[in-house]
Amino acid sequence: MLNELISLFYPNNCACCNQVLTRQENTICISCLVDLPSTNYHEDSDNSVARLFWGRVQLGFGISSYQFDQKGKIQKLIHQLKYKNNTAVGEILGVELAKDIARADFATGVDILIPVPIHDKKRKLRGYNQSEYIVNGMQKVLKTTTISFDNLVRVTNTDSQTKKSKFSRWENVASVFKVKKTELFENKHLLIVDDVITTGATIEGCVAVLQEIKGVTVSVAAIASGA
Repeated sequence: MLNELISLFYPNNCACCNQVLTRQENTICISCLVDLPSTNYHEDSDNSVARLFWGRVQLGFGISSYQFDQKGKIQKLIHQLKYKNNTAVGEILGVELAKDIARADFATGVDILIPVPIHDKKRKLRGYNQSEYIVNGMQKVLKTTTISFDNLVRVTNTDSQTKKSKFSRWENVASVFKVKKTELFENKHLLIVDDVITTGATIEGCVAVLQEIKGVTVSVAAIASGA
């Protein structure tokens, strides 16, 4: 009764369409979740995310769940996650991403989930790293994996990538990541996780550092991609 009264005066609304959620829904209504633009990349190992990194870095696999469209539903949800403190969006979409990975025959043997790190200054300004909530959701499905939040770190606070050219984005993230204890990642299959992949420059910087470690395989995953 108390929860019903609270919902009456303070209704929960969908982070995407702003409609009131039912008691069976959480953060994103079922209608919006079903309507998100799926990539179906779990069906094809040579998908656009994987091809984006060909000739740049060697990957185990690459995958994203949704196509990123300007002013579309997925952009609105990513905005809610990244700038509006709606971290529940990250966990829900992380669950959906992990379901795709679990269904992909080529995406096997992942040992450690690693959210793309942000610099301490950006964390203090925003209050959190949105990719950490994505991997929290992913681990609910990929239960055999562990999460590493602080071994791969960003040591340089780069400028915003939004309006940079492809080369400028790559130049902006080159040599800005480091691994504190390489032995923790030796001989492991590492999955780098981000919210959106556009040019792939940030993730390429992460992968380049991690591939220097003995015996590692590195794969990448994101909620959405423009690829």
